Parts: sequence; structure tokens; C-alpha cells
Amino acid sequence: MAPDYEKAVDLLVDAVKVVLFTGAGMSKDSGVDTFRGPGGIWERFSAADLVTYEGFIRDPAKVWKWNEHRRQQVAGLTPHQGYLALAEMEDLFPEVVVITQNIDGLHARSGASRVVELHGNIWKVRCDAENNKPWLDERTEFPEVPLHCENCGGLLRPHIVWFGEPLDPMDTLVAQAESSSCDAMLVIGTSAVVYPAAGYPMVAKQNGAAMIEVNIEPTPISEYADISLFGKAEEVLPALLAALRDRMDKKVDEGEKQEKQDDGEEKEEKQEG
Repeated sequence: MAPDYEKAVDLLVDAVKVVLFTGAGMSKDSGVDTFRGPGGIWERFSAADLVTYEGFIRDPAKVWKWNEHRRQQVAGLTPHQGYLALAEMEDLFPEVVVITQNIDGLHARSGASRVVELHGNIWKVRCDAENNKPWLDERTEFPEVPLHCENCGGLLRPHIVWFGEPLDPMDTLVAQAESSSCDAMLVIGTSAVVYPAAGYPMVAKQNGAAMIEVNIEPTPISEYADISLFGKAEEVLPALLAALRDRMDKKVDEGEKQEKQDDGEEKEEKQEG
């Protein structure tokens, strides 16, 4: 069945704040491997070795070689049309916020201006010893691994939330606030099983927001969504953007027509008076 874009537009058209909540399915259409599901990364590699703090301490060079490999993969990818459609939604609504579970940085590369990266960013690093603020390091090859802090000599680590680690408190605070105060949330390409991140769509729903799901198949979120648009994000999101633009253009035209009509009636009343 074809996605019902008009119903989705009905839910979105009068929104002031829209949150775009994205997961691995969003990145998949650009060529980023997903972690779970058939053919996912964790079917081929050991999560315990590569994405846990214990694995990092046990063999930091192995973890950094893995991250170097992942950086090289992501660097060669381009944000698909769905990413560009989400970035363009900033032109349609007064406030748009991206909350993502992805670490690839593709939202920023597509032009999104407000992005909360719940699970970190593969292009950032921080000192494990000093636990300081992360900084951008966009290299795809390292002269040697593991990387060390120039300030203290301690190990640098990728700015990524590994299994068993808590999310950054500031990111969760912002995500909670934006989710609880939005008028509508698009939930895109997420399996909705990785908590606490997967809980934010329900926060939005419980606070009265419309929920529009975009996914290739039903998920645990589907039964709570006001509408689910099934299909690839790279195809569904541009079509949704086009439908939104069309509706908003019609609203503007109708408003201008009504304004002219009101002006004409006001002039007639003055002449009669």
C-alpha cells in the first residue's frame, strides 16, 4: 500500500516545533552498515571486543584500527535525498531539531543545523584519562594506533557511547526537553529497541505530539504512531517534503486571497459609510 502522505501532512502542517528522530535505517540508504538484523555488523564482528570499554582497555590498538576502518567507510558516503529533505524542513517550520542514534555525522553534512547525537560521533575524540570535552578529528588514517593525548599522554578514545556506558547527561537533558515540547515527531529508520534512546518517541507521544513513523517495516513504535509511512527513507522523505511544500503553498495562496477579499469588503464598507 502506498504511503498516505496527505494524512502525514495533516499532522505536520500546523506544527511549530518538529523533532526528527533517526536511527540506523536512515543511514543504511546511504550505504552505512546497520548493526542489528540480518547481515548487520554484529553478525560478523564481536561487539565485546570493539565497542565496550573493557575491549578498549584490553586492546586499544584493535579498537582504533576498527574505528579507522569505519571512518574510511563513512568518509566515502554521501547523505541521500532523505537527509537533504530533512534539512530543507528547516525552511518550513519555525523550529526543527534532529535527535539521532547514529554516529556517522551525515545529518550535519546534509545541512541540519541542530543535531543531538545521543550515541556520539565517530569524527570526534576525547582523552580517556582527562575525560575532557571531545574535539573534531576528521582523519581517516592514523600514523600509529592507539592514539594518545598530546596534553597528558593518556589514551584517546572515540567519542562514541559503547555498550554498557550511559548517554551523555547533557544530551539526554536536551533530548528529553525537545521531545516533551514538540508538536510533531518523525521517527525514521529506528528499530525502537535500544533504550534509553528509543524512549523519546513515547515521551513526545505522551506529551501530545503527533507521531509519524518512516520505516521499511513495522516496529514496536508502529502501534503508537498516528501514521506509519512504509518505505525507504531516501524515497519517502523527499515525497513527504514535496507534499508538505504543496500544502503550505496552497495555504499561503488561500491566505492572500482571503486578505484581498477582506480588504475589498473593508473598502466597500467605508464607501457605503
